[in-house]
Amino acid sequence: MKSIADIKAIRDKMQADKSTREASHEGDTHIIVGMATCGIAAGARPVFNALIDEVATKKLENVRVTRSGCIGMCKLEPIVEVIVPGEDKVTYVKVDADKAREIINRHIIGGQVCTEYLVNE
Repeated sequence: MKSIADIKAIRDKMQADKSTREASHEGDTHIIVGMATCGIAAGARPVFNALIDEVATKKLENVRVTRSGCIGMCKLEPIVEVIVPGEDKVTYVKVDADKAREIINRHIIGGQVCTEYLVNE
C-alpha cells in the first residue's frame, strides 16, 4: 500500500493531466492527436501521453491536448495537429514521443514550426 503522500502525488498528477484535456477557452492553443485505430496502431498513444506529460511538466496554461478520430492520412500516422490562435493550423506527421516533446518545446513554447516533421510529399 502506498503512503498518503504517494496517493496525493498521484491525485495531483492526474488532476494536472485532466486540466490539460478539459474544455478549452478562447485563446487556447489546441494540440490534436489522431487516435483512430490506424493512429493507435502506428503509435499515437505514447505520442498523446508524451504531449500531456510535457504540457503538465512545463506548466503550460491555455494549451489543450485532445484526441480525434481519423484525420484521413493513415500512412502518415501518428498525426498531430497544432492550432495556435491567429495562426494557420500545422499538421505534423510520423510523430513519435521524442518528436512530440520537441514540438512542445520548439513550436508551442518557442514559436518555431518544426518543418522537418511536416508532410514532405
